[in-house]
Amino acid sequence: MTLHIEPSSPDPIYRQIVGQITRLISAGACPPGTRLPSVREVAAAHAINPMTVSKAYALLEAQGLLERHRGKGMQVAADLQTATPTATRLQALLPTLQELARQARQLDLSLDQLVEALTPLMNEATLSKDRNE
Repeated sequence: MTLHIEPSSPDPIYRQIVGQITRLISAGACPPGTRLPSVREVAAAHAINPMTVSKAYALLEAQGLLERHRGKGMQVAADLQTATPTATRLQALLPTLQELARQARQLDLSLDQLVEALTPLMNEATLSKDRNE
C-alpha cells in the first residue's frame, strides 16, 4: 500500500490518509484482512508525526473500515464488502470532484478542457498502477 502525502495541501494530512485508505479499500486494492503498515512505518516513510497517522487510523477504525489486532497491528476489517459498485466509489471521490469543478469555474475552463487535461493524467496513473502490479 502506497500513500501519497502532500504536506502543502490545504487538506490536513490525517484526512489525506483517511481518504486514500478509504479509496484503496473501496476499489478492492486492500481486501479484508490486509495488514496496514504500522503507525511508525507510515510516519517514518513520510516524515510526519506518528500522532497524525494514529488519528487517521483511529478514524478509520471508528468508521468500521479497520480493525486493531493485538500483535498484528491494523488490518482492513474482515466483514467488509469490498466489491463496491461504481457509484459508491465515485461518491468517495465527490469532494475532490467538487473542488475541481469549483476551481475550473474560477479559471473559466470548459468541461472539454478539463477532460483534455485529465485524460493523460488518468492514462499515466493507469500505466503506473500496471507497473506496480
